[in-house]
Amino acid sequence: MKNTLLLIVIFVLFSTCKNKEELNAISHKQHKTTVDSTKIKVNEFAIVIHGGAGTILKKNMTPEDEAAYKAKLEEAIRIGHKILSEGGSSLDAVEKTITILEDSPLFNAGKGAVFTHAETNELDASIMDGKTLNAGASAGTRTVKNPINLARAVMENSPHVMLSGSGAETFAQEQGLTIVDSTYFFTENRFNSLKRIKEREEETNKKSAFYDGTIKDSKFGTVGCVALDKNGNLAAGTSTGGMTNKRWGRIGDAPIIGAGTYANNNTCAVSSTGWGEFFIRAMVAHDISALMDYKGLSLQAAARKVIQKKVPELGGDGGIIAVDKYGNLVMEFNTAGMYRASMNDKGKLTIGIYKENDN
Repeated sequence: MKNTLLLIVIFVLFSTCKNKEELNAISHKQHKTTVDSTKIKVNEFAIVIHGGAGTILKKNMTPEDEAAYKAKLEEAIRIGHKILSEGGSSLDAVEKTITILEDSPLFNAGKGAVFTHAETNELDASIMDGKTLNAGASAGTRTVKNPINLARAVMENSPHVMLSGSGAETFAQEQGLTIVDSTYFFTENRFNSLKRIKEREEETNKKSAFYDGTIKDSKFGTVGCVALDKNGNLAAGTSTGGMTNKRWGRIGDAPIIGAGTYANNNTCAVSSTGWGEFFIRAMVAHDISALMDYKGLSLQAAARKVIQKKVPELGGDGGIIAVDKYGNLVMEFNTAGMYRASMNDKGKLTIGIYKENDN
């Protein structure tokens, strides 16, 4: 009798364990199916650009200025989109698109670069190939017309990742890149901004005044581009004149791989814009990729976590643009506005300046 009861108990336990295992297996399979079903390529190719984030308010923008910004954003993104639609590489699309923005005085990059405390223009840029994880960057150049071209040359034609100052300019000359007189970068609007900031410094007598809230907002205008091509390769690039009134050879996040720029075919491509010191500390661009890679977050969830939580908790602000390997597009920012545009493989164009409800 005891043996019979023991056998019954063992049978019940065995059946229960087996059923539990089967239920777990079914649950795991269902979960896996749910997760995998979201990993569908939504765009064969896609491109996103930004022209900087900051206190960009509609009430401070004239209709003419707003039209000019939107027109230049559209011109630039259509150049990159055409390259992608014709089967071109994401690297070519990123580089060519950014040169259009660098040649415009509207943005804080290239022609429109802001002035340093010494009344000079010092430019930074970077680019990264998601297929190879190769990258190139330049910092503090004063005579290279298109810093993004220099960044790509560093990536492809040197054993280094970043060159700076006069050495970077020498390399640019050796590479046959366009060199201009430093006066090429002079714009009255940017120079007047510097003068106003210097006057404010004198009034407040704060040596570190360029870190205050009003002055750091004069930085917005950094440009960037991310793209996914038909071959599934991701690329990202960023270019900037830095922060108005910067001193001592200050370098922000734009040329720092992992902070201002990052691309990895396994995850996403990211370009950042904002208060550089905090984007460097948070390693924003790479952190978004890492959250996707190690925690399985979607691009949108990863970007939101970093931009809406991590960066503000450190005391910084700004935004990012990104595209993942499936063609999902993200434009995330925690400021009043961010110049931005996107185009997918269907040719759908989206352009924004302010927060969604104020566009």
